[in-house]
Amino acid sequence: MWLKLFFLLLYFVVLFVLARLFDAVVWYDTGVFASQLVDPVTLSYKKLKTILECRGLGHSGLAEKKDVSELVEKSGELTQGELYSAIKKVNEQTEAGDSSTTHFSGEMHFYELVEDTKDGIWLVQVIAQDRQALLGQYDWGKMVQKVSQFGIRTGTFNCSNDYRSCIRRGWQRSTLIMSVPQTSSSKGKVMLKEYDGRRIEPEHIFRWMTSHVAHRVKTLRHSQRLMEEWRPDPAHPVKMFLFARLPQPPAFFSSLSVKFTGRIEFIFVDVRHWDNHSSLAEIGVTHSPAYILKMPEGIYRYGNSTGEFLSLAAMDTFLRSVQPEVNDLFVLSLVLINLLAWMDLFITQGAAVKRFVVLIRTLGTYNSILLVSWLPVLALLQLPYLDSLYGYSLKLLRYADTTTLASLVRADWTFYSSHPALFLSTYLAHGLLVDYFEKKRRCGARGLDDSSSNLEWLASLWDWYTSYLLHPIASLQQLPSDHSDWEEDPNFLFERLAFPDLWLRPLVDVDYIKELPTWRLRPALQDEPSGPEDGDSSDSDSRGRRAPGAGGPGRRRSPSPSPEGAQEDRPAHQPHCDWSAWPRDMLPCSECVVCLENFASEELLMGLPCGHAFHHQCIVVWLAAGRHCCPVCRWPSYKKRPHRAPQDLSS
Repeated sequence: MWLKLFFLLLYFVVLFVLARLFDAVVWYDTGVFASQLVDPVTLSYKKLKTILECRGLGHSGLAEKKDVSELVEKSGELTQGELYSAIKKVNEQTEAGDSSTTHFSGEMHFYELVEDTKDGIWLVQVIAQDRQALLGQYDWGKMVQKVSQFGIRTGTFNCSNDYRSCIRRGWQRSTLIMSVPQTSSSKGKVMLKEYDGRRIEPEHIFRWMTSHVAHRVKTLRHSQRLMEEWRPDPAHPVKMFLFARLPQPPAFFSSLSVKFTGRIEFIFVDVRHWDNHSSLAEIGVTHSPAYILKMPEGIYRYGNSTGEFLSLAAMDTFLRSVQPEVNDLFVLSLVLINLLAWMDLFITQGAAVKRFVVLIRTLGTYNSILLVSWLPVLALLQLPYLDSLYGYSLKLLRYADTTTLASLVRADWTFYSSHPALFLSTYLAHGLLVDYFEKKRRCGARGLDDSSSNLEWLASLWDWYTSYLLHPIASLQQLPSDHSDWEEDPNFLFERLAFPDLWLRPLVDVDYIKELPTWRLRPALQDEPSGPEDGDSSDSDSRGRRAPGAGGPGRRRSPSPSPEGAQEDRPAHQPHCDWSAWPRDMLPCSECVVCLENFASEELLMGLPCGHAFHHQCIVVWLAAGRHCCPVCRWPSYKKRPHRAPQDLSS
């Protein structure tokens, strides 16, 4: 987890440095920075119109370039970054066309998206039954491109799909309907306005829309009202002021007032016929146009830092960082947690299938934890006595987001979000570098899990998940290995599900049996050494003993004593044998408690981690039957016991 977090933070540092390199390259090629101001007089008429359209100012009556450039100056200063973004956005909208238009299937569909949402602006073209649309396909496409850059959603309602609804609403002819939230409170009532103009042109329709949306912004034309609004207001602590010589605010400013309803109050100050200019100097407004954010901590002049353009996207990013809502924080945490989870694809080493399976598991785990973690947070935010804590948190956030570093981060966010291919390619390149260094770091200590093939890893994954589903207790005690022996008979799974005694018993990988110590019992005073052969049970098969397990621990005599007690009673029961040939951690004994027979000379024995010894064949059959514990002390046969002091066998 910490390793992935470190690599993710390193990736953000790389993005920050890369953005600064891009700025340096642009400055080297053109000699200008993105924040450098542009004189509108030097631009062409087409570029000036593009700037006005992106800001949302009508220019249908302005035929000369001089008038257009003056309108650009009145709406705000123009920078190189805004000019580049405006041209790029217009080209993208031209390629997209009207693909974002929603086609309503009926009244319920229209009600759910338009009237019940109450958090945006809609422009809907109503097509009457057996009639032509008010705007043709070409003009409607231009209208969609024009209004979509201000967050205005579009749709078409064909009355042929729901004729009764059109009759009930009075839509007996083709028309245009605009929906705007009526009140300034969040989730207020929606007002439907029908276009009643005579000229059916996109420019006139857009002017009609912007005039209605502008009523959402509080307009001031007298100094007395300005001083009243400038005073601290507990109900609206954060206010966005626009001081300009315009008849109405730009469309992007009016659209933002709808998006931030209930969080930020938008106020437009018309200074064309201002009666008291000294009042402007008192509050710090020395020139117009000026975009000023008034907060309890002070004022902030928007447009003086990097990336602060006069566009909907740039100002929306700025205001969301200064006054976020819970949904903004949730989306940000969702993006970060998924970037962190995807880093697991490059950190994990091994087969390709293993990488993607681990990635899916990590994505599911992290997103589930994120959703569960947000539930108590939302519950705490509803408590009234935490309002002060919420207010202090916003205050600290505003202090941090009005710094120069925060403006650079917002500019980088806007840049990379508008270039998703660059963002994904840099993330992939960073991930490949992480994968390369992780391979080098683990090269000396790479295990079987790293070198296994796709099929081998899938087989081990099936073994582990089946063991986890059927035996969760055993899975918690020990991580399963990559090679477990499952019976080839498919009825084995149903057999374990049918009998609780089978699937409640821990299922453990039986490969550990091969690693248990084995040796042959040597009699005392025997010179030639015996040949210990691991796993050789041919000698014990010819002993003619009773069937192993026939007299198991459930039917034997009183339970064997503890290891200490067994060591104390050794002289009375043990045969004459060479105890120095026994493994160091094995407790000397004379009887196998599985078959209840004494050990004979040259018999193959096997010991468990607890220190008890048995006939090799007896204990193998005992363990293979699923009883993975010692028949004497019940210590798990696959788990190492804490180290004991060496036994004194000199006696």
